[in-house]
Amino acid sequence: MTVPEGWALLEGVRAFALPHYRAPDRAYHDDGHVRVMLTALGVRGVLTPALALAVWGHDVVYDARRHDNEARSADLMDDWLAAKQAPASVRARVSSMILATRHAEAPATQEEALLVDADLGILGASPGLFAAYDAAIRREYAHVPDAAYRPARRAVLQGFLDRPRLYVTPEFADLEAQARMNLQGAVAALAD
Repeated sequence: MTVPEGWALLEGVRAFALPHYRAPDRAYHDDGHVRVMLTALGVRGVLTPALALAVWGHDVVYDARRHDNEARSADLMDDWLAAKQAPASVRARVSSMILATRHAEAPATQEEALLVDADLGILGASPGLFAAYDAAIRREYAHVPDAAYRPARRAVLQGFLDRPRLYVTPEFADLEAQARMNLQGAVAALAD
């Protein structure tokens, strides 16, 4: 019996990725974030092997001082997948999904949209979980003085608020209202 494309790769991805996600400078972009995303996709019945690989790979490189983390993550994940002799089709899909988490443009595929929505799922969490996320992001950017951090963070959050829709898949649409309330509160707090 053959293993369906992608499932066999999942056996080793956790061991490969965990050391990266457990780096001491990570407060939010850690393995907890990965677990939450995997759970969110799983409970919605849309988790596929390629999506799981992309979740594990999407923040495998994370340096708050850089702006190319997604590209570097896609490259590192692609190197790992190539070493595991993953099919070119899986490698391309995983890279494409990881690059979609730059949140710079609309996702091009349903898989990309699901990954992006899962990545942004924290925005629609309860107010307490959202506050913990917001504090963890600030810890990751501890090297940035408040005078620079506050307007930059406000611009990022306002950018999400300015979108017609935060979640583009029906699977995550139920998070929209709470996400907007969380973002509005955070933007207002950063304006003070």
